Amino acid sequence: MTAYEPGGDAVDRIVDSIAETATAVRDGLASDRTAKVGTNPSGERQEAADVRADELFEEALLAHEGVGTYASEERQELVDGGSGEYHIALDPLDGSSNLRSNNAMGTVFGIYDAPLPAKGRDLVTAGFVLYGPITTMVVARDGVVADYLIEGETPERLADDVTLPEDPDIYGFGGFVPDWPDDFTAFAREIEQELKLRYGGAMIADINQLLTYGGIFAYPGLESNPNGKLRLQFEGNPIAFVFEAAGGASSDGTQSMLDIEPEGFHQRCPLHVGNTELIERLEASLE
Repeated sequence: MTAYEPGGDAVDRIVDSIAETATAVRDGLASDRTAKVGTNPSGERQEAADVRADELFEEALLAHEGVGTYASEERQELVDGGSGEYHIALDPLDGSSNLRSNNAMGTVFGIYDAPLPAKGRDLVTAGFVLYGPITTMVVARDGVVADYLIEGETPERLADDVTLPEDPDIYGFGGFVPDWPDDFTAFAREIEQELKLRYGGAMIADINQLLTYGGIFAYPGLESNPNGKLRLQFEGNPIAFVFEAAGGASSDGTQSMLDIEPEGFHQRCPLHVGNTELIERLEASLE
């Protein structure tokens, strides 16, 4: 069983389009490096690269008969694609603020078989593309995670059955530290004595390191914003789906991310993913 087979069934062909479009997104990054165009529906800075990536993915994905709707972090509303059974949620360019400093970025995607907004349990496939020194794609499906190199016309499988290492090595926690709740701060102080800090400002780069080395990533709820920063449909659910398929765990602080009842397209949520033992310790530490 593989997570994704190029040219396979309808879901695989949707992933084919994501991989192909990611190449076009990557190739256009240099020309979009310093352009800012406004803010997205979540009130965050929107780069020209965000808009361009969103437009490229929309065109490619809505061309599939199997796609019913397309939703993006860069759009207020979803786009109707027809009567297809699959519904796509994307963060077209995660970490686009890193473009100016030439640090890693990514694309996060979730393919749901229920109308959006949907629960994480409605995902059939999820994953991400990492625009790093090389461009890679992680795909999770049917409890299997695999890693692919995006170079040339067809993605090349680098690793089958990707699982979190049993011995965790790194951690990365987001948010303004003085704004962390006291219970999370206490947990973070413990983790600092056990693991090495790796945090680069683009969630996908941090997540990919975590899959490689094991540990824990968190963007917690904050004192000023208990719902945190990350969006459930576009980031929380897909990343949780990948980590649970890789033998790890996810949590919003009390439950699996995949069990959260959605309330809207741009709903925010705390996100914690990593080795199961660390996530269980985190949940026990939060009041």
